Amino acid sequence: MIYTCYEMIRDCRADKPEGWSYFLAQYVPVIRALVAHYFPERAGDAALVERVLAALRQPESSLFQSLDPAPERTFVAGLRQRVLAAVEADHAGAAPAVPIDLEVLGPALEPLTLTEKLAVWFETMGYTVADAARMLRMSAQTAEKIRSRAAELVRGSVDAWSRTLLADNGPPLGREAAGLSTKDCLPPKAFLDIIDGRTNWRGREEMERHVKTCWHCIDHFCRLLEVVDVMRASQPLAEAEVEKYQRLLGIEPPKRSFWKKLAG
Repeated sequence: MIYTCYEMIRDCRADKPEGWSYFLAQYVPVIRALVAHYFPERAGDAALVERVLAALRQPESSLFQSLDPAPERTFVAGLRQRVLAAVEADHAGAAPAVPIDLEVLGPALEPLTLTEKLAVWFETMGYTVADAARMLRMSAQTAEKIRSRAAELVRGSVDAWSRTLLADNGPPLGREAAGLSTKDCLPPKAFLDIIDGRTNWRGREEMERHVKTCWHCIDHFCRLLEVVDVMRASQPLAEAEVEKYQRLLGIEPPKRSFWKKLAG
């Protein structure tokens, strides 16, 4: 018998120790990885992670409230949004020296293909050329050429420009894109089917027709690719660390049989 993410969501919603213990073991490493990437100056800040966990455990937290079962990667994508929002609220940064929004960026990058736009969007998410290439399964040389072309397109469309323009504007661009959802936007499953190679050429063609001009879906697609990459590198917490967080959050340790079930 294997304990699943579906069961964890159900049990966390019911405030059962099994659900919360599984969440701590599996997803504290993900939270740490996200904090380290997006807020490197706070990497290793144990108090920050503890505050994020305390906020997620509050009854008003919406992370576990959906009655619909959520596949693990979809759940982690939602967790990612809440972690970033919680840390940003605790970490107000300076406004970009040279601002840009999607009304300017979108037309500038219109000549690019969907894959090229994904490579560029990863720059707004703070990822290196090598990181973007790995997540998009392309060579670093190809990713570098895409970013160079995009930089020239953007440079020709703005009055002020800097080499770090997209990375500097990453947080506001991400928030702007996340707020542009429409009824035509694709569900997570559509993107995960493409990532997993389950979509035929016709399905991919239909997807690209919408996504190529929809920054909400470009952002969503990149977030799911990011989640796959983060989870691939993530290792569960040791039981002793889980116990530390259980005490912190007032979670009663589950029976020993639960840990045997988890290990099996």
